Amino acid sequence: MLTKVEPINFIEEEINKDLESGVRGYVQTRHPPEPSGYLHIGHVRNIVLNYGTAQRYGGVCNLRYDDTNPTKESQEFVDAIQNDVLWLGYKWNEIHYATEYFQQNYEIAVKLIKDGKAYVCDLTPEELSKSRGTLTEPGTNSPYRDRSVEENLRLFEEMKEGKFEAGSRCLRAKIDMASPNMNMRDPVLYRIQYIHHHRIGDTWKIYPSYDFSHPLDDCLEGVTFSICGPEFEDHRPLYNWVVENSGLKNKSRQIEYNNLYLKGTILGKRNIKKLVNEGKVTGFDDPRLFTLAGLRRRGVLPESLKNFVTAAGISKVNTAVFEQAYLDYFIRETLNQKSRRLMAVLDPVKLVITNYEKDEEPVSVKDYPQIEGNTQTHTHYFAKELLVERSDFMKEPIPKFHRLYVGNEVRLSSGYIIKCTGFDEDENGNVTTIYAEYDPNTLSGTEGANRKVKGTIHWVNPKHCKKAECRLYSNLVMEEDSEAVEGNEANTDGVRLNPNSLQKLEDCYVEDVDFNFEDRYQFVRNGYFTLDKDSTEDKLVFNRTITLKDSFKMPKTN
Repeated sequence: MLTKVEPINFIEEEINKDLESGVRGYVQTRHPPEPSGYLHIGHVRNIVLNYGTAQRYGGVCNLRYDDTNPTKESQEFVDAIQNDVLWLGYKWNEIHYATEYFQQNYEIAVKLIKDGKAYVCDLTPEELSKSRGTLTEPGTNSPYRDRSVEENLRLFEEMKEGKFEAGSRCLRAKIDMASPNMNMRDPVLYRIQYIHHHRIGDTWKIYPSYDFSHPLDDCLEGVTFSICGPEFEDHRPLYNWVVENSGLKNKSRQIEYNNLYLKGTILGKRNIKKLVNEGKVTGFDDPRLFTLAGLRRRGVLPESLKNFVTAAGISKVNTAVFEQAYLDYFIRETLNQKSRRLMAVLDPVKLVITNYEKDEEPVSVKDYPQIEGNTQTHTHYFAKELLVERSDFMKEPIPKFHRLYVGNEVRLSSGYIIKCTGFDEDENGNVTTIYAEYDPNTLSGTEGANRKVKGTIHWVNPKHCKKAECRLYSNLVMEEDSEAVEGNEANTDGVRLNPNSLQKLEDCYVEDVDFNFEDRYQFVRNGYFTLDKDSTEDKLVFNRTITLKDSFKMPKTN
């Protein structure tokens, strides 16, 4: 049932106009990915707009694969796209493939020939390209433009039957070789291709161009609004020409919106495939990539991505280029509310509390202190020998260093206040053991906890821990080259990759709790983490999604 909405962007304003005028009586959209690669963050806006807009209007959105380029497509990519859409929280009405409509596309092409609006052209691809002219000079008519309808029908049928070599002939629309829009200069509608297709095998010897099949498939499927990126704006006159001359009752409308790019991110299916094929990353779900599979494996939550593209806004013009810090803000905001707090030591050094005489004692650690009213806790165990972060101790402290050094006091989180009394080091000057004394009257949660010290550090009990590997990520692109890769199809040749984009810490210790792949964890002071698929029963592997803090501040809105 159609639902009227208060428009939140110009696309919905245009939809409302059509609905109010009676031009269209319902809302149906489509998400038309080409199954030639994994979706990346640049596709999130299109997914949100197509599925989300249909949801808001009580309409439907179909997932339709543009599988007209079999040289680049595979079932792996088909499956990956569906996984990504579901992960973002959307569900298609139906799944379709462009190849489903090949027979109807062909019949409409025959109609165009009969109407005198299409012809078979024998120019080679090079000759055809040259004849199209330039932006300032008109094209020249093909010498085959005035073939008879009968001859065109016969040649097109023979193309379909596979009687000609690939590239020897094509079917072109008869529009206007002097048009200021290059796309209208008798564009190619069909090409001869002898390529095995992963879905339809060798059934078809001719393949429709995207500019021909896209509008036809929209109309045949019942799509009312084709929401797409700005690269299709110059193609809209051709989209409309195909729609108007198709003879189909449903006439879809194309609406374009601006692109959204992130600085310093390698996007574009070609660029990502190159990284994978050259072994620069471990696969399409490498957490350093901005594929949705990579972001998901890194621990990013879908709400963060949807909030990001919504806050970035939708406009008709002006490509939006954002710093990665803008996206990071939404990642942290979501994780902060959903992550369980745990203590983990990533670079451990032994801490001995010399005046602690008990075996151990339980202390209560809050699981979600950030959520008001949540009282859930878990138990860890304070003991004589603990592990702390190596970076939390300095032999010769710098100014304003409020952690461990001889003579200084700190609070052990959820535990006691301790005072550092000394340390041991090896022959290379590396600290091997830190010594301290504790104040037995300062346990967190008791009256003595009111005594204030300037520093609080985390710790773990090695007897109640799980050993783990933690993987820390930084940008894949060197900072100096980040300006060069802010577009989906930016040329990444020559762009330098960061050799330190992945750091593996294999001697980490985390509190002994039950971990799962669905939950997110904030390792106190170390960042937000998620359990990686490489984990086994014998070895936990965590990916750091993002650090805890950044200097970025969300701009105020009016």
